Amino acid sequence: MQTELREQIEFALDTIRPYLEADGGNVRIVELTEDNVLKIEMLGNCGSCPMSSMTLKAGVEEAIKRAIPEITRVEAVNLTIV
Repeated sequence: MQTELREQIEFALDTIRPYLEADGGNVRIVELTEDNVLKIEMLGNCGSCPMSSMTLKAGVEEAIKRAIPEITRVEAVNLTIV
């Protein structure tokens, strides 16, 4: 992953991290695929919370796609709920 693109992603994640951390969670970049799908890992409470799929779509994906429109989708590698 390009350094500049990774920095943009981290900056976008930093806008929502305080909300995740307030609930004992966080998020980590795993990879960005060739077709611009960002794979992340939900950490802490975010990995086991029943609301994680909503947090992923309404929070994380929204923030990422708003900041970096070329990212087509955000997927959590450790959530079984879609």
